[in-house]
Amino acid sequence: MSQDLEEYQHIIEELKPMINEPEFNQVLSQVASSVPKQKRFLLKMELKRLARPCIRLIDLRGLVSGQCRLYTHENKQHFLDDVAIDTFEKQVRIFGEYTIGVYEATTNTENNYRVMHKKEQQDALKRKKSPAKVKEKPESFVAPLVKFGSFYQREEERMNFSVNIEIFTELNKSLQANTIDISVNGLKVKAGKEHLFKVNERLTVQFRGLEKEYALNKRQGVSYTVEAIEQVKDAQKLYLKRIDDAPYPSFDNFLKQFIHGNKRRYKVNLDNTLTAIQNKTYEQYYIPNFSSIPVYIDKVNDEYIPKYALANDSNREEIQYWANEIQDLKIGYLLTPERIKQALSLPKGQQEIFIFVFNHIKNEKVYFYSASHSELEAKPELKGLFLGYGSRKVSWRVYKLQLTDMRPEQSYRPLSISNSINDSVKRQNQKPSPRLMSRLKNLKQIAVLTNITDNISTEQYQKNKIKRDQLAQLKVFGHPRNKPPALVTVYRFKYFNQRRETRFLLRTAVKVTVGSQEFEGYTEDFSTKGLRVELHNFFASSNDNKVNLSFPQLQMVTSKFDLTNLPYLVKHISKDGHVIHLQNFITEENNTARRFFEALIKANRSKLKAYRDEEEVPGIGEALRNIYANNVVNTAFFLRKHGVEFIPDATGTWSFPSRLTKFLQFKTEENEVNLYALFRNAKIKHDFIPDVLSKIKPSDKPVARELFIAFDPSKTVIGEAIHSLYTSQFTQPVQRREFINHALQNGQFLAVKVFIARTGRPDFETMQSELNYVSIYALHKAKLLEEQLWNVTAVGDLVDVTDEVLKRYNFEQKVIDSNHQTPKTHKIKQVGIEQLLKT
Repeated sequence: MSQDLEEYQHIIEELKPMINEPEFNQVLSQVASSVPKQKRFLLKMELKRLARPCIRLIDLRGLVSGQCRLYTHENKQHFLDDVAIDTFEKQVRIFGEYTIGVYEATTNTENNYRVMHKKEQQDALKRKKSPAKVKEKPESFVAPLVKFGSFYQREEERMNFSVNIEIFTELNKSLQANTIDISVNGLKVKAGKEHLFKVNERLTVQFRGLEKEYALNKRQGVSYTVEAIEQVKDAQKLYLKRIDDAPYPSFDNFLKQFIHGNKRRYKVNLDNTLTAIQNKTYEQYYIPNFSSIPVYIDKVNDEYIPKYALANDSNREEIQYWANEIQDLKIGYLLTPERIKQALSLPKGQQEIFIFVFNHIKNEKVYFYSASHSELEAKPELKGLFLGYGSRKVSWRVYKLQLTDMRPEQSYRPLSISNSINDSVKRQNQKPSPRLMSRLKNLKQIAVLTNITDNISTEQYQKNKIKRDQLAQLKVFGHPRNKPPALVTVYRFKYFNQRRETRFLLRTAVKVTVGSQEFEGYTEDFSTKGLRVELHNFFASSNDNKVNLSFPQLQMVTSKFDLTNLPYLVKHISKDGHVIHLQNFITEENNTARRFFEALIKANRSKLKAYRDEEEVPGIGEALRNIYANNVVNTAFFLRKHGVEFIPDATGTWSFPSRLTKFLQFKTEENEVNLYALFRNAKIKHDFIPDVLSKIKPSDKPVARELFIAFDPSKTVIGEAIHSLYTSQFTQPVQRREFINHALQNGQFLAVKVFIARTGRPDFETMQSELNYVSIYALHKAKLLEEQLWNVTAVGDLVDVTDEVLKRYNFEQKVIDSNHQTPKTHKIKQVGIEQLLKT
């Protein structure tokens, strides 16, 4: 690119997706309207050059700081590193094929030695010319806050249109103003600040600018009421709504025809649709990747009854933990009416309790044990015994239980565009069926269960000494098998990348042979194409290795099939090495496994229990997903790749203001969140996030670490106010308690469970109608938005575990209560976020 065009790089990037579109010249004129015609012609020629097909092969070995590997695209072999591959694929999506623009972007990445050397030379030259003025740009970890479920549907199209109007107040005071956009039943206006407007104030509007060109009644105005007021610099924006008791049919007909005839010229207002697409995509990245289990609770006659649970690929194994020996789910044991009422009695933002769990297998039967903090405090003589014994068992779990209100009406999620667009949109905007709503009508609460167990916390609990002769006393915390809990039905929301076949629950003995080694275990679920197996011992192998399976119990019920040494491929191994996912290895000579399981399903379909991909009430999985998206209690965050770094792209929540959300707003503007503590402290960068993301795939479960934060809001510099360390960074357990003590003495202590996972590709099919609508009026905006959303590479979840950590290290309850208080210097931010989340 010539130096003459470097200042227009941002325009070139915005126009790249439009080069091969018929509307290219029109969009070029709009986007580059401020560019001189001669330069505009050069921009067009540069874009055409970048879009020309390229046949050159790329070999970056020895030219970049990353590790290069063979990368094949359309039968052409290149040698690229991870950064270059990301750039290559991104540019191919933009241009539609391998072009000169793709080649140049791939060979000029930030980790290219030539690019880095050139940048160092430029920086040195700047320092030499003005050493006092050149300062290193501070790192920023601030990201915009996305409010899940906050977009709204427009009942009619709204057109961007500016025209002079005259406003008459109730006291007949006249004011001049201009419209920003118009619809038949609404108006957005920019007015001066000389009059103090009030919400619900009635106004009469005369469209003076239109009266000059059209035959309108100059004596009759149009009646509006003020819905909202937004103060901006030197002006105020008024959101006006037509008043039903003052009809003006002739003006309505004129406005309908005027908007229909001019909407391509003046453009339809797309702000709410663009926001909806963006928010829905972030939700779509988050919902399949959070590890928590949302359980929906009925309230009937003042009794709380767990009813449904929402499953995804990340929490499925955690739900399966609660299956007994006959695959009945007993997760209701956790959600007793007493625990639910206890949590609801706490202040908003603190409606949470921590529950400790383990199970015991005797005579091939599973017995569950659980106790909350308060239940253990009520029996102090058994507290240490329960924690010490339970934490020594493989089945040990620590759960955080959070409660939040919900409404069945939140299951309805219409598109952001009007029913009048077309019949397809009208069909998609239909409300849930009465049959579906009857299943949801009594739901009042969502209980969010998050497994926060890790090795470091478990080691701390194992310091409690146990006496074997006292173990029988723990039966008081056991859940009697003759008193089963409420039945919780599990539903999944179907995403495009889910399995194409039904998986059935089946627990039967299996032997896995790898070479000369043999492992024993049980199947957890199966389909005709694969299995999930839990093994007794650690499984040391790698993905895509071939193993042989034998099914001794199933062999006893069939003589038609030989169920020994059936070939499978290892597709995934859990972090603890005990759960493996296997794919059926089918050859012409051996397809016994597939034929046997097809026959098993056919003969026992009424008896086998399946994950509810086929819903008994159509749409209930989507309804539960929509409700949860409107009531997310933790803070989601999204990362994008910038060169070799992962940086914050956005955050999302819908929770009541809490200790964590207030902390995350330190040193930010409204609608922003600061993720500084996750990435570094004043002395060092944390490597947890980049290390994990370099090793995991989109199909892997989220990885979690515990983060300790010392927060002193009296400091004005963020590096002095916030000091954070992941618990794995402490070399001695005593250092963790010292860190907590120091934080409490100098401000506030927070402990956060940080979950991180890779994102898959976005599913734009679910919002295709909205994307098509945007493309009609602003194709370049639709393509730019798609590209921005493609750039999201990771998704995470932040869960406040402060109280559990303080209890773990034996701090008194008064210290824990005091730590909930917002520091005085932070009160302004408290008001800000409360207002933000109410909006």
